[in-house]
Amino acid sequence: MTKLAVGAILAVALVTASHTAASPPGAIYIDPLLYNVVGANYTEWRNSSAIGFNPTNSTPPFIQVFDPSFLDVTGPSATIREIASNPGFDFAHEAPIYVPDLNLVFFSNTGGGTLTYSGWYNNSVVSMINMTLVDEALARTTGNVNIQVQTLNLSDNVQMVNGGTGPYRGDLLFVTAGRALLPPSIVRVNPSPPYNTTVILDNFLGRQFNSLNDIKILPGTDIMFFTDPPYGWLNGYRPEPMLPSQVYRFDPSTGQVRVVADQFVNPNGIAFTPDGKTAFVTDTGVFGGFLETNQTFPATIYQFDVEPTTQSFMNRRVFAYSDSGAPDGIQLDTKGNVHAGCGDGIHVWNDEGTLIGKFYLNSTASQLIFTKSGLVILAETAMYVVNIQARGMTLATL
Repeated sequence: MTKLAVGAILAVALVTASHTAASPPGAIYIDPLLYNVVGANYTEWRNSSAIGFNPTNSTPPFIQVFDPSFLDVTGPSATIREIASNPGFDFAHEAPIYVPDLNLVFFSNTGGGTLTYSGWYNNSVVSMINMTLVDEALARTTGNVNIQVQTLNLSDNVQMVNGGTGPYRGDLLFVTAGRALLPPSIVRVNPSPPYNTTVILDNFLGRQFNSLNDIKILPGTDIMFFTDPPYGWLNGYRPEPMLPSQVYRFDPSTGQVRVVADQFVNPNGIAFTPDGKTAFVTDTGVFGGFLETNQTFPATIYQFDVEPTTQSFMNRRVFAYSDSGAPDGIQLDTKGNVHAGCGDGIHVWNDEGTLIGKFYLNSTASQLIFTKSGLVILAETAMYVVNIQARGMTLATL
């Protein structure tokens, strides 16, 4: 065993011992000082961001701590437990929305295939999971559970759902990537049967968007902000983009749509601080669809000031760069910590952009959402819940 490996084990043991009373079960502590210099003979070099950083070779899923302040996020009893699974099918990929009054989480799977202008054979599917049933099942065991998810039968004008937020005036708010010539759109969906839908935006002054990806409401307003990368084209189900990759602002009361930020490769997730003064936008430029992965492109969260009058995004700066995959969906807790779905699980940064911990799955976790039960993680072929202490913005008053 190398001196580095011995040092790592000792550091984990010492830090774990010093935080025993407040540490979640099985939490693994990583001392960054041990890995600042590893030398030419280090055997764990990562040549690809698809490989997660797990220097202790711990068995996932587990809670990985880079800074003791992460314990304020997790609390002393947090565990990562699987709540739904469908191996071989990416049923849990995008657009998580939690409706507290119903205790339901809505979400979508991936869609894909070959672009055909006569139609599309593989639309995404919107589903939901009942968190009351999840809580009841988890209370009966210390292990994992597999709760059946329910598929919604939505209108044909809701194609390739990729982002969501809400509740918005009692409804779900989805953005779609469109398919073939069917335009990307913002859609309101009733969260109760028959799940009727209303498209409220599908163009920018007569020009189709590229492929809408994610959406959030500016706190304290009804103003919608959404991202528009060219992923429909990159993944073969939309025409070549005719607009830059941008972030838009939409005021549904006036119908006004305008650009608030640009100069992205593939803008993806979006979020605001609780006071609405700061915005975060993720750029998953590293993933290029048929252009393939380019690890020199962004896997980055950018931070902006929201101009009080115009609500344009100002003073762009790098907030964080993900070491694994790229930050997709992004959520903030009430303490200002930033949670994002990345290539090996959920990464959490404090409000200064320091990585303080991960919910380590060793697999892609594109999206996440805070619920009364804890943090729900969408990990493609599985869903997890972590009963953390931190709370999401929308749950602060519940």
